[in-house]
Amino acid sequence: MPVNVLFAASPDRWTTYETPLKRAFSEAALDVNLATDIVPEQVDYIVYAPNSDLQDFTPYTRTKAVLNLWAGVEGIVDNPTLTQPLARMVDNGLTRGMVEWVTGHTLRHHLNTDLHVLNQDGVWRKEVPPLACDRPVTILGLGTLGQACGESLANLGFPVTGWSRSQKDAPGITCLSGETGLQKALSTAQILILLLPHTPDTENVLNAETLAQMPKGAIIINPGRGPLIDDEALLKALDTEQIGHATLDVFRTEPLPASHPYWAHPRVTVTPHIASETRPASASRVIAENIRRGEAGKPFLHLVNRDLGY
Repeated sequence: MPVNVLFAASPDRWTTYETPLKRAFSEAALDVNLATDIVPEQVDYIVYAPNSDLQDFTPYTRTKAVLNLWAGVEGIVDNPTLTQPLARMVDNGLTRGMVEWVTGHTLRHHLNTDLHVLNQDGVWRKEVPPLACDRPVTILGLGTLGQACGESLANLGFPVTGWSRSQKDAPGITCLSGETGLQKALSTAQILILLLPHTPDTENVLNAETLAQMPKGAIIINPGRGPLIDDEALLKALDTEQIGHATLDVFRTEPLPASHPYWAHPRVTVTPHIASETRPASASRVIAENIRRGEAGKPFLHLVNRDLGY
């Protein structure tokens, strides 16, 4: 009997994922019936995006796991009808994309590339940046993405401090945790990178109080989640030059409305949620592996802790 896998995401995602998923299932030697319209009582697994029309999981009584296509699960984790195991997407392609984006923008700000790229006006601006070893970087969030980005920056010579809610240990990174650890991590952050999940405990982690704890003129890079930042507090900190620049890839409302003050602010760079995208080919292999494990009676990978929200 084939394994029934329901694909529950937007139609454009089905077009993108149908072929890579079928290929990944074949490579994993799985006999799978993959479709967008399977009777709920016959569904074994759900490949899911939180913006799907499927919001009531109650009829899916046979379903062994819901396999999220996205790294973020804040759009589904609190759904009271979801009693099945939920796995988030941890994909090497997603990780490498994030590392490249974060490293690129960290170097952009470290080297002050904008000074020359945006000012081709005949003025000889000979301003030499410090070496990486003299530019402390802090990463808030030491999950898979945070640790990978920290390792990349540490290999370039940056002193990297990482903060997480629970104590972590990552090679090349000074790891801190707790309220006192957060204050210490912020106090040295000439460049701050946000890679925390969005939970009630992390919302507005950057606010008027925490922004004031950072070195004057510090840079903020946010490819994590929009609600990590109190937008009004950040705009005020930019206006007073407490924060020198903010490069933002994620926002509370997406697409970012054309009227939002971030677009016109001279110390803000907006990018359209492109820091890291799930690659269909590699993500499909992650999903196939979890289904293979489920069918073999092995523990699923990347399960979400419902209490923590990620």
